[in-house]
Amino acid sequence: MPTEISARGPLGTELSLPPGFRLVTLREVGDAFVHAKTHAAELGAGTLVFVGRFDLAEFAVVLEPDEPLVTARRAFYAGMSALADALAAHAPPEKPIEFAWPDAINVDAGLVGGGRLAWSDGPEDEPAQWLVFGAMIRTVSMLEGDPGLRPLATALEEEGFEGLESGRLAESFSRHLMTTVDAWQERGFGAVARDYLARLAPEGGVSRSIADNGDLLTRRTGKADLERRELLPRLAQPSWLDPKSKAPR
Repeated sequence: MPTEISARGPLGTELSLPPGFRLVTLREVGDAFVHAKTHAAELGAGTLVFVGRFDLAEFAVVLEPDEPLVTARRAFYAGMSALADALAAHAPPEKPIEFAWPDAINVDAGLVGGGRLAWSDGPEDEPAQWLVFGAMIRTVSMLEGDPGLRPLATALEEEGFEGLESGRLAESFSRHLMTTVDAWQERGFGAVARDYLARLAPEGGVSRSIADNGDLLTRRTGKADLERRELLPRLAQPSWLDPKSKAPR
């Protein structure tokens, strides 16, 4: 039996989403990513599934690409860029927000969460019936003990994101996703790739690009060979997600 759904966000407030989006809100015990995957075909494109929690911003959006699945998975990078742009819009001045390829987001070198992607079964050379991009960001730390004992993990509250509760982040993400998708449609995927690659943790002596199938291509200075890091295996197991707690590590 599915988790009970309402049309309102936490504390009974409506989320303000751009035109074309439809809101589905789950109770705190819900799983936005799983729900969106399970019901993607009936929910349709533009549905934002949101879980009303105070310690995590958790949401997932249903997409319906019009290109073959093998290239449509690059929508993952659009989702990641929109998520980072939403965080940057509310971040303290000069607060660094970076990706650890492909799916983790760090704020000032501390992990806050990341994104993941699911898709319908079908041939690689045909459009998928649906894609689902899911995001989870730690807003308030629920971990016990001195934060100095867990330097690789952080939360938005600890990093000075005052007043950025989960609903506001979901709203901001939806607006930035529309902007990112528009840039893709008007200027090609290269515009999305540049935004994503600009937030990758710096690595000296390399140039990076994204292949048509989403793999990361790296060329080191003075070498002709490309190093290829495959996206699909990394999407199968999110690097930032603790499988036991089902929250960011």
